[in-house]
Amino acid sequence: MAMTGVLRPGHAQIRVLDLEEGINHYGKVLGLIETGRDSQGRVYFKAWDERDHNSVILREADTAGIDFFGFKVADQATLDKLDRDLQAYGLKTERIPAGELLETGERVRFEVPSGHQIELFWEKSDYGTDDTYTNPPPWTDEAERGIAPIRLDHCLLYGPDIEKVQDIFCKVLGFYLVEHVIMEDGKTDLAIWLSCSTKAHDIAFVRHPEPGKLHHVSFLLESWEKVLRAADIMSMNKVSIDIGPTRHGITRGTTIYAFDPSGNRFETFCGGYQCYPDWKPVRWTWDEVGTGIFYHDRKLNERFLTVVS
Repeated sequence: MAMTGVLRPGHAQIRVLDLEEGINHYGKVLGLIETGRDSQGRVYFKAWDERDHNSVILREADTAGIDFFGFKVADQATLDKLDRDLQAYGLKTERIPAGELLETGERVRFEVPSGHQIELFWEKSDYGTDDTYTNPPPWTDEAERGIAPIRLDHCLLYGPDIEKVQDIFCKVLGFYLVEHVIMEDGKTDLAIWLSCSTKAHDIAFVRHPEPGKLHHVSFLLESWEKVLRAADIMSMNKVSIDIGPTRHGITRGTTIYAFDPSGNRFETFCGGYQCYPDWKPVRWTWDEVGTGIFYHDRKLNERFLTVVS
């Protein structure tokens, strides 16, 4: 499909309780590349195969969690149109000036009914080198440092009113529903997986009474072997592992979940199928939700359902 609107996930600003611990985790264990620090004390990272200057921003705070999740759009005209469309829908938007985030242009921020701050932007400085664009190697030294994901891939957010969130993402931003889990009543969604591309999901939401909660930020790896290697590196560095390595029924991805030192859950995964907006959404019933989340165990991990930041 022609990607002319929202292109992809662009960045996540994550709150950590101890900045130096966070820098060590995201820089050395996860293996992201530090690209800058700003006057607010925030630290910026990118994955080794990403072109944009940053995709993960760390901010020291009293509570863990996520400040905002941003999507890159096609161009200035798209940013302006989506801003108008969001306002016409009834949402309040805020224009954040270029440069407030390092090497990032003007952003449009709005809050969805789940209590999360979502951003749109189209300009971010290219961090590529001559080697990136002329006769490039298949991988670099950074691809072997730490877990070394390819990119920031998606996030899963917990909050109320997810049907209203879905309405905004699909009707205004051009996303489509890929998979969903139905609650015991047979009609209400417990969780939704949404895509703006041909990926199985670019963002997902789970119904939860507390607004604005982070379940996990996810990073893409190239293979199941890389997921197993990530598990080894986590164990070698005494990272708190939540579950895995295992497979999802939903999206079919292979995965491992763990926590950063502040208690923010993150995922390293590979796989997941390619999909298209004309496909009918996949429906998971309540009696098979355990299989949908963890295909091998076929049952839910209580911590996985309830621990958020």
